[in-house]
Amino acid sequence: MSSPAEFYHSLPPICKAYGTACLVATAAYQIGLYNPVYIALIYENVFYRFQIWRLFTNFFFLGPFSINFGIRLLMIARYGVQLEKGPFDRRTADFLWMVTFGAFVLLVLSAIPIFWSPFLAISLVFMLVYVWSREFPNAQINLYGLVSLKAFYLPWAMFALDVIFGSPLMPNLLGIIAGHLYYFLTVLHPLAGGKNILKTPVWIHKLVTRWRIGAPPPVSRGQPANNAQQDRGTGVAFRGRSYRLSD
Repeated sequence: MSSPAEFYHSLPPICKAYGTACLVATAAYQIGLYNPVYIALIYENVFYRFQIWRLFTNFFFLGPFSINFGIRLLMIARYGVQLEKGPFDRRTADFLWMVTFGAFVLLVLSAIPIFWSPFLAISLVFMLVYVWSREFPNAQINLYGLVSLKAFYLPWAMFALDVIFGSPLMPNLLGIIAGHLYYFLTVLHPLAGGKNILKTPVWIHKLVTRWRIGAPPPVSRGQPANNAQQDRGTGVAFRGRSYRLSD
């Protein structure tokens, strides 16, 4: 079994950075270095007092140290890492774009009064869980030792447990909406014959390349490095997988 240090160094860059930021934010709060109200998403302060940092800092606070905090951090370490090492392997720019797009969607949704939440970190983590459940739909999951189910149903099972235990439902709901929108635009819509309108921007690729984040993407001879979809007869190759389309 690897040591904690070895496990930490083995984590992919985006999940490692995000998980570390969430841990540091909570640790700093616990020792009294700041009050969470100063990093919360309060749109009045953003637009009228120009406290732009709130658009970013709210994504790093998962709450005080608690069982729920530990569960959310483990979600990043498991589901987020499996995504980044699996379907997004050697596609760091695409993974970073997914997280960025999800954060943007959550900010837009939170601008609607009934969806507003002061902290969107839990929603962003739940978005990762939702996308993971769509990428690994047949994986077997043991949920808190209570029930075994396929990964496809994991977000809904967790949502149901939150209903039973009286936990806030809005963070999970926002994560499901953001995750489904991303998956629809990048996977379901292109597979149905539509155009991928959510391609990773060039500036994201340049940022990842400039800062040498993650491993460089594989380049096939005679094929662009960023080609995500390729028709093959009646099937479609997408993210390294083959899908069959009905006639």
